[in-house]
Amino acid sequence: MVHTISLASSTSRSYELRAADGGALPSFEAGAHIDVHLGPSLVRQYSLCNSPREKGRYLICVRRDDAGRGGSRTLHRDLTVGRRLRISPPRNHFPLVAAGHHVLVAGGIGITPVLSMAEALAARGASFVLHHYTSSAAEAPLLERLQSSALGERAVVHHSDQGDTVRAGLPAELQVPEADTAVYVCGPDGFMTHVVAEATAAGWHPGQLHTERFAPTAPPSAEAEAEAGDGDGDRDRDRDGAKAGVAAEFTVRIASTGTGYRVPADRTIAEVLTAHGVEVELSCEQGICGACLTPVLAGEPDHRDEVQTPDERAAGDRITICCSRARSPELLLGL
Repeated sequence: MVHTISLASSTSRSYELRAADGGALPSFEAGAHIDVHLGPSLVRQYSLCNSPREKGRYLICVRRDDAGRGGSRTLHRDLTVGRRLRISPPRNHFPLVAAGHHVLVAGGIGITPVLSMAEALAARGASFVLHHYTSSAAEAPLLERLQSSALGERAVVHHSDQGDTVRAGLPAELQVPEADTAVYVCGPDGFMTHVVAEATAAGWHPGQLHTERFAPTAPPSAEAEAEAGDGDGDRDRDRDGAKAGVAAEFTVRIASTGTGYRVPADRTIAEVLTAHGVEVELSCEQGICGACLTPVLAGEPDHRDEVQTPDERAAGDRITICCSRARSPELLLGL
């Protein structure tokens, strides 16, 4: 149930969600998100930005994006205090890993999971720094909380309308790689692509760079490069940037029944299975939430998701059936 609604910036609102019966909610860790069901076929994923130590509420922050697919517009227009919402239990594909030091870099509304991470690290007494890039102070989501929290000098805010953008150079903490440091980046696609590319060029190992995207990776473009660092992305996810690629026909076989289904080039595994009455869990249908990760017992997946790590992809034992395909003629799924 929507308990409170408050302004988080000139374009963003925070929504405090509580159980309708006033009881405790399922626990979560920093970096987690929930699915919010806003209507028929309208499900969106939003990061939890409050402390994992809080058992009685979830807090999400949503920036209105009039050019998006409608999730943020629906929340801003229709959600009122007291409205009941259907949400999923928290899922976390962006967890904090153990490291001697953490560098957290957020662009725009990408601050939502990163702020929860920073506060969790501060509560542990861990070593970290947080850099938040925004277009302006007025449009910086959760800025008041960021500045009034216990993060102190470990939180650095950059406003592009003052000439302080990531395009001018990476934060000092990313200029030289450190072996026992984990880097977390969250924000619009152009922003993230720029930060990760520059950090990689500086010598950071891919295994040290942890990211969460709001949409599937878009092919590089001049426009994307020009916008890198603006930090104006919305947490409402958009599939306009879906990966392009040649999709060959293949077969998926269900281990429990032995039944095989042909997956043509123009359909996803999930679409084929649901059309044949096979129950599968779906949410974003873009490969960015992890809801549909399915065990692979045989065959080689062609991974096209933004959820699994390079090591997890190399293992080849799970596949996001909403978007990924097969490199082998057949996949045997643990369903």
